[in-house]
Amino acid sequence: MTLLDDLAWRGLLYDQTPDLADHLAGGVRTAYCGFDPTADSLHVGHLLPALGLARLQQAGHRPVALVGGGTGLIGDPSGKRAERTLQTRDDVEANAAGIRGQLERFLDFDGPNAARMANNLDWLGGAGLLDFLRDVGKHFTVNAMTAKESVRSRLESEQGLSFTEFSYQLLQAYDFLVQYQRDGVTVQIGGSDQWGNITAGADLIRRAAGGQGHGLVMPLVTNAAGTKFGKTEGGAVWLDPERTSPYQFYQFWLNTDDRDAVGYLKAFTWLGPDEVEALAAEAEAAPRARPAQRALAREVTTMVHGADAADAAERAGRVLFGDGDLTSLDAKTLGEVFEEAPSVALPAARFEGDGVPVVDLFVEAGLAASKGEAKRLARGGGLRVNDEPVEAAAAVTASDAVGGAVVVLRKGKKSYALVRLER
Repeated sequence: MTLLDDLAWRGLLYDQTPDLADHLAGGVRTAYCGFDPTADSLHVGHLLPALGLARLQQAGHRPVALVGGGTGLIGDPSGKRAERTLQTRDDVEANAAGIRGQLERFLDFDGPNAARMANNLDWLGGAGLLDFLRDVGKHFTVNAMTAKESVRSRLESEQGLSFTEFSYQLLQAYDFLVQYQRDGVTVQIGGSDQWGNITAGADLIRRAAGGQGHGLVMPLVTNAAGTKFGKTEGGAVWLDPERTSPYQFYQFWLNTDDRDAVGYLKAFTWLGPDEVEALAAEAEAAPRARPAQRALAREVTTMVHGADAADAAERAGRVLFGDGDLTSLDAKTLGEVFEEAPSVALPAARFEGDGVPVVDLFVEAGLAASKGEAKRLARGGGLRVNDEPVEAAAAVTASDAVGGAVVVLRKGKKSYALVRLER
């Protein structure tokens, strides 16, 4: 398949400018995608454009990841209901540095079609207002600018649209023109909400430089429930492991709705038609085994965090269902696995020497109403410490704590509690 055929099969070809297929087939092209530095980490919503650049590179073209250090000071009105809080220049520069490191996981920065990073603050930061209005603004009519869907929807809202954000499409169009003139960039990709900005850039290249720019946009992903992809009750799912741990990241993909799993396999992994079709057949034959979700979680976690992190996340998931060794996990991961379980913090000194009697610990953790109940449960084999059965007369010592910090208590099959040793 050609690049565009592959994108179409993956459900990622929402719209394109005329003659794009011929342009890509005519030689090695340089294509860019912009990333807005509103935080120092990308989130899963950025995976499609990052992979879009990676797929272009795999097809033999040169990708440019443009960090919007300049436009990030303004804010894009696309897809937003209200004005963005403006960031300081220092904030934007710090965020841009964090994003660069994450994009390097997806793109190859060596070889004949090596990827390149750019920051539009390099040319927007020194742009004079009068020169910009004379050289760029004269090519745009207010009629055309207000006809853009992203602008029109904001103009019709209660919040309205400031001149600052209204000017964003001129800045993004100028980005396309500058890169066309400096580095021969002829293609811009993005989400479907960027279509108006991309075509504005192609128009500016034609009018100001007599050249031809091309664009390709991918659909904005929603889930089967119709809500925005990548949002959870806890907020965004980040690519930074300090914001969203590899275990939580893996679980996000593992919990994909059955109706979305095959589509996400196409969109967010490198698996080909034969592999996806085989997983789809497995899922249809044995939906409870969730083969598509497991493959999805494994593939994306490996891509973002590495194979070791994916292995650890899988082990942690098995532990949650009693099919793994608790002691193989570190204290931090245990806390994430059992984050919804009740927890109690006790002085670490209590666990020294003879330790804390098991019956006392289960009462203090809230898993038994009394010592008598705890003794009865233990005699029946219903109490476990770090998933090992314990007797009523046993005690828990510091050596039992995973990483010297956490003890996992379990009553029956599904009632858990964490005991954290405080020092």
